[in-house]
Amino acid sequence: MSLTITKHSEAFSSTQQISPEDMVEIAALGFKTVINARPDNEGGSDQPSSSSIQLAAEKAGLHYVHIPVVPNNIQPTDIEACANFVAGAPTPILGFCKSGMRATSLHRSAQQAINPNTSTNKQNWLMSKLSYFFRNKCLITKLCRKLTAK
Repeated sequence: MSLTITKHSEAFSSTQQISPEDMVEIAALGFKTVINARPDNEGGSDQPSSSSIQLAAEKAGLHYVHIPVVPNNIQPTDIEACANFVAGAPTPILGFCKSGMRATSLHRSAQQAINPNTSTNKQNWLMSKLSYFFRNKCLITKLCRKLTAK
């Protein structure tokens, strides 16, 4: 599978749902850590389990953590768990969920908890919002995709 990865900073990127088979490619791309922000079974039986992804990540030499976050409902305990993990995790980090946005929001919130006074957090937030817009909302991007798909 060819992954669509959005780079938010030198230390963090995000992507949509990944499979255990993707771990070799993720490691080859230079990532050291994977954060899974998606609850198990959220996408039904087709969604790979966190334990199967973790096993594949560890076989590929990656650090892995599962911080299941319900969409649009990141809790302070989720942010704290992510901040604690990220503080000691090797970078670069790849976060994922269904679309990549939840993982991005979780990581951004954790970074703000670690360093509340940095302007980089505000820049990363703005970049993630702009990236999301151009990937998902921009009519010109949608038109280009339709034209190149044919």
